[in-house]
Amino acid sequence: MSVHRIMGIESEFGILAPQNPSANPVVLSSRAVLGYGQEILPLRRQRMRWDYDVETPMRDARGFDMSRADADPSQFTDEDYGVANLILPNGARFYVDHAHPEYSSPEVTNPRDVALWDAAGDRIMADALRVASVLSGEELTGYKNNSDGKGASYGTHENYQVKRSTDFASLVRHLTPFFVTRCIYTGAGRVGLGQEGTTPGFQISSRADFFEAEVGLETTLRRPIINTRDEPHADPDQFRRLHVIVGDANMSQKMVFLKMGATALMLSMIEDGFPLPAFEILDPVASMHQVSHDIDLQQPLTLKDGRKVFAVDIQGAYLESASAYVAERGGVDVQTAEVLELWAYVLEGLTTDPSKLKTTVDWIAKRNLLDAYRERDGLHWSHPRLSAIDLQYADLRTDKGLAYILQASGGLDTMFTATQIHDAVSNPPSDTRAFFRGKCVSAFGEAVVAASWDSVIFDVGSDQDLVRITTPDARKATREMAAHLFDSKPILQFLEELESESQSAIK
Repeated sequence: MSVHRIMGIESEFGILAPQNPSANPVVLSSRAVLGYGQEILPLRRQRMRWDYDVETPMRDARGFDMSRADADPSQFTDEDYGVANLILPNGARFYVDHAHPEYSSPEVTNPRDVALWDAAGDRIMADALRVASVLSGEELTGYKNNSDGKGASYGTHENYQVKRSTDFASLVRHLTPFFVTRCIYTGAGRVGLGQEGTTPGFQISSRADFFEAEVGLETTLRRPIINTRDEPHADPDQFRRLHVIVGDANMSQKMVFLKMGATALMLSMIEDGFPLPAFEILDPVASMHQVSHDIDLQQPLTLKDGRKVFAVDIQGAYLESASAYVAERGGVDVQTAEVLELWAYVLEGLTTDPSKLKTTVDWIAKRNLLDAYRERDGLHWSHPRLSAIDLQYADLRTDKGLAYILQASGGLDTMFTATQIHDAVSNPPSDTRAFFRGKCVSAFGEAVVAASWDSVIFDVGSDQDLVRITTPDARKATREMAAHLFDSKPILQFLEELESESQSAIK
């Protein structure tokens, strides 16, 4: 009955060499990740790999496995598995995902921690770019956005652990209208309409135009509103992982918090069979594009039963249900109350005066900046300077990125201090198995040859076989359960103690 569940977020970053715009992005991405490993994690002298043996990315929640070639012939080649990859001391993964550096946050138990470790990922990427620029002698810049402005899009993916017993059809039925309309507060904003952005204008979401299907397994071609990947990284008899690919890359910490929290509440209501309003949208894909293009929030969506309803009213109905849900179940915890309050605040602002949300909602903050330039200089939406400002909003350099400049001046709300973000760069969350993973990297980095979300593999030297430690339960291997294992001791003693007395602490 709350926002608390196992969850996490992944960000693919845009990367450029401004003095060499035709540079290969895969090479640039590798420089960034490997540079971070070389300079920021200096104890690592060997290449760490990801433990793909335990992953099933092509398993579909609808009950079948799809071949990698069928999912996307350009993706998932064997060569991709050899690219730069780091498992970080904070429990996150930082690696090259095809043509982009990607930061996958450690798994956490609440939306506030998602927002915190997401902000830490932005700093990690910024540090990687700085180091790579020094090492290569060529300046690299990075952007937390979702489109290169030339027709390509890259993702910001959310992940939520969901009970396996939950009917997948119910997830599709209720989450489709929720995701179609959620961007009215989670959108990052984008100059240009259409995938290539060639039609002048401004839209709410940077991702919406790139969705072409209602339900499916793909993530790079014919992107679906509901992704069916069935790879739980946990006991598959108990859980599935809902892989959400419709989200924008938010610079607003509060919108990361609300995005994750509101979605978590929706999932809790669906899991518990709580009555939800019925909004069967006639054409969800076209409606998603419509919502994004409707910056004045004045165009109603058409439902299958012929009704017309506004996006803000759909979100308002879900908020009303969520409030009733937590009240019916006997009270609300602090974070759930904060999510409900923020959700109500942004919907009220969108209804009465969207401009008052310019310090909270990314697309409104960005549009406010762009409108100021347009009015001052008489610029049409087709002017390239506006596209440059759009990009600069997402610049990860704190002295150049417009979002960071707004944060420093009080023009964009924050949730965390610089100290809190710095601590999250170096330390894992304490209440999930990410604690164990991160501490293994910190304490025994040279011995960790591979890892995944539910395993860590050690090379203890000599002629011994590699040792795989599995952590199938995301709520175990926490600081409370496993911290004593990391008291200063050699790797062999650590593994012996792990084997002899603490299996219950991690499994």
